Amino acid sequence: MKTFFSSTFIKEETLNEARINYPVKLEYYKIINKEKNLEKDKAKFGIYILMKEYKKEGVKKGNSKMQHITNDEKQVEEIMNTLEKNEVTPGGLKDVVKEMFLPTF
Repeated sequence: MKTFFSSTFIKEETLNEARINYPVKLEYYKIINKEKNLEKDKAKFGIYILMKEYKKEGVKKGNSKMQHITNDEKQVEEIMNTLEKNEVTPGGLKDVVKEMFLPTF
């Protein structure tokens, strides 16, 4: 199950630097693994990022998820706050989480 956590539009300055001339919205969701028989080595919380690019021809979507990151809900929320603050896109999710928060993941 996933629950909405937060969303943000990528700053216009950042888009201009990348030569992107349309709005891009990032949505962050907390994954809560509620499987009855969750394996002992599988963490309860994960993260899902949805990116929406508002182009002339329509909305293009992309996403990425990492399941079983931690059993600590506060930690996953701290990670998600950092992802939002730094406008991390689906393509950067795994690298950022592994590098910044879970070097042994």
